[in-house]
Amino acid sequence: MSSHISPARLALVVVDLQNDFLHRDGAYARGGATAPAIAALPARVRPVIDAVRAAGGTVISSHFTLVPGRDGEPLVSPHLKEVRPFLRRGDFQPGAWGHALVEELGPVDFSVEKVAYSAFYMTRLEWLLRRIDVDTLAICGIVTNGGVAATVRDAHLRDYPVILLEDGCAAFNEDIHRASLLSLGTAARVMTCQALADALG
Repeated sequence: MSSHISPARLALVVVDLQNDFLHRDGAYARGGATAPAIAALPARVRPVIDAVRAAGGTVISSHFTLVPGRDGEPLVSPHLKEVRPFLRRGDFQPGAWGHALVEELGPVDFSVEKVAYSAFYMTRLEWLLRRIDVDTLAICGIVTNGGVAATVRDAHLRDYPVILLEDGCAAFNEDIHRASLLSLGTAARVMTCQALADALG
């Protein structure tokens, strides 16, 4: 990947930093699924959002979504139901408070609902990137080994140069986070949030 970054053609993709994942009143906190590294992300990502905006780039958030069934109960994938049995009606529901980006990071230019790990899978993200003439992605969010990893790899397969913000993403386990960063180094240029902000400045 070239070291040059064209700010006007850069999009920062904020993966799943939603109330139901991060907020003390969200679904994950209710279920006891929290981690200090994840809670620390908004403060780290906010300056990057500001730098991207100031440089003329675009900010896009992806939102993990549980689609309500006809009875109002969420359509939860079996693997997710097994590891997160506390998920219930209303969690990650489109338009609900828990589905929204955390307040510290808004507003963004565009948002994309997603139903699986990758922000590309069955979403309008690729269409959007082409419409706004983006050719480079910077990716941050949660979790490093899940939504972030899948989005990075999908972007790489689509020939987008990818910048992965190593301190702008996190997992529930630090060892898994570090191992994921090492693995993703073949598909992305790994940078700190400050390094990207400085490059854009």
